[in-house]
Amino acid sequence: MSATTAFGTPQSAAAYLDSIGIGHILLAALLIAFPFVANDFFIAQIGAYSLIFGMIALSLMLLAGYGGMVSLAQITVAGIAGYVIAIFGVNQTGVHGFGWPLWILVPFAVLVAACVSALIGWISVRTAGIYTIMITLAIATAFFYFTQQNYSLFNGHSGFSGLPSPRFWGIDWRAPAPFYALCLASAAVCYIAVLYISRSTFGLALQATRDNQRRMRALGFHVIAHKVAAYFLAGLIAGLAGVLLVWFNGRISPGTVGVDVAIDVLVIAVVGGIRHPIGPFFGAVVFVLLKTFAIDLVGAERFNTLIGAVFLAIVLVSPDGLLGLWQQIKPHLSQQALRPG
Repeated sequence: MSATTAFGTPQSAAAYLDSIGIGHILLAALLIAFPFVANDFFIAQIGAYSLIFGMIALSLMLLAGYGGMVSLAQITVAGIAGYVIAIFGVNQTGVHGFGWPLWILVPFAVLVAACVSALIGWISVRTAGIYTIMITLAIATAFFYFTQQNYSLFNGHSGFSGLPSPRFWGIDWRAPAPFYALCLASAAVCYIAVLYISRSTFGLALQATRDNQRRMRALGFHVIAHKVAAYFLAGLIAGLAGVLLVWFNGRISPGTVGVDVAIDVLVIAVVGGIRHPIGPFFGAVVFVLLKTFAIDLVGAERFNTLIGAVFLAIVLVSPDGLLGLWQQIKPHLSQQALRPG
């Protein structure tokens, strides 16, 4: 049995599967099977929530891993998409709510978020290192306080509640299994897109810019344009995650875009592994599991201490996060498997 390559030449099924990666196939099978073996709580509160925050952290990974730009404003970008959904869609607060249809509202929200992300990039890409982090943190902090204090546009501290979940094709997409499927499909598209970008001409140029800006500028590449474009693409991912986050919570408020959440996104990306697109999703699963269950063991007051301890432990053992730890363990497992019994 054979497959056909993009150039029309026959390819064996084994080689075709190897080109995809057996790890991707197994992971996809596990994710698809998850809602069939888990209850509604795990499907929504663990599965869907992890995918949403994995997407936001993925947008950070695109910037930091491939572009060397650590942005703490990704939750801000996601929040902007969420506020667009609340303001131009339907809400039950009596403030705004223009009732736009979903097929216009969702692309518009994602596009606005991407444009704001590009603007943030345009402001911050002229700096590097700690200065980029501080500028994006300042933007995230300013947006948090602006939403909290502005009542005419963002309804202040209360935000917007009663945001309906999407209903089309006769399906309530807020039900646990359909919503998980929607999040999984969105995350898969974003993940594949980031993989494609990393191997494209643009992605290779972005990585080369990360490694040596002066050389890329000397070769005729517009360094700032590449970085701003990366922010725009990251904004598309974060914006889509912001739409899903609003549907998940049924509301949005300044707490959604708080500075603590911005730090959480960074922790998720670093813990999972910020050098590969799959890392943020692993980090999101660990974070959501800790947030869901550990808070009952250590209490809300000590939860952040626990998160910090886990973060330090993982980074000290493996600076590349969970993926780096797996790369360290994998050779030893292979040697054990090949060793005769």
